[in-house]
Amino acid sequence: MSKNPRFPPKPRAIEIVLFPDFQILDAAGPIAAFEIAARFAPGAYRVKTSAARAGLVASSSGVPMPAVALSPRSRVDTLIVVGGQGTAEAMSDAPLLKALRAAPRRARRVASVCTGAFVLAAAGLLEGRTCTTHWRQAPVLARLFPDVRVEADRIHVQDGNVWTSAGVTAGIDLALAMIEADLGVDIAAEVAREMVVYAKRPGGQAQHSALLDLESARFADLNAWMRTHLAAELSVQALAARAAMSPRNFARAYAAETGVTPAKAVERLRVDAARAALARGGAIQEIARRTGFGDSERMRRAFIRVYGAPPAALRRTLRSP
Repeated sequence: MSKNPRFPPKPRAIEIVLFPDFQILDAAGPIAAFEIAARFAPGAYRVKTSAARAGLVASSSGVPMPAVALSPRSRVDTLIVVGGQGTAEAMSDAPLLKALRAAPRRARRVASVCTGAFVLAAAGLLEGRTCTTHWRQAPVLARLFPDVRVEADRIHVQDGNVWTSAGVTAGIDLALAMIEADLGVDIAAEVAREMVVYAKRPGGQAQHSALLDLESARFADLNAWMRTHLAAELSVQALAARAAMSPRNFARAYAAETGVTPAKAVERLRVDAARAALARGGAIQEIARRTGFGDSERMRRAFIRVYGAPPAALRRTLRSP
């Protein structure tokens, strides 16, 4: 008889918390990732869905999912709250919030997908923490919960034992990051290949194009011109002249329309273009010159501000899939 008998690992209990009108992919994406991980590492995970009230919970598509009653006492490894159209109602669901407040005592980690961050915040679980959510809803989350640090351009964020992710498919990125933390990079990569998704998108990778952030009817033509003339002089004075406005009036109007200063807009457009160029390959110094940074050090500082990682690190991640 072996002196070191092998026993199957104790399954990590994953609990997906639903509410009426939830986004079904917020739940289905992580469920699929953990289910596939358990094929490569048998016995690694056991997944269940729960809700404030047991029974079938209708998603926003009308397709329901069964759920057990959310318990404030039963132990789980990971508790994940989904998002969706029913988020506002879930934020005022007293039984749901009461059960979630007990989550840190009964779960090793607590997480959210998309607007599920609003529900975590309403339960007080994000107070003083850094988080992310769907880019379109990030300003609302920051306004409603000023004690929460919202990073609108992140795919997922881990702050201690609390994890949050961006919109919809970012729930898969979140699950893959958890699988990598639990089982290692090789298993996470196998799961990604099986699901035909990127093995790893960095948590700091942009959720969307910078032009979406700068959506403005008044300055649409100017933004489009800026995007195609990144190496040009894009100072406030130069942009104001192109918009036929005084620099002071232009800076004030642009910030009111887009929510960012002209300098921040230029930086975002440049790092957006530089990031795309990094994925295609090429020398960092040359990319910095073409995108208007002038030198690689200025580009490096901008990347760290926007993405939380330098260009070289992002290039390795972007090209590895």
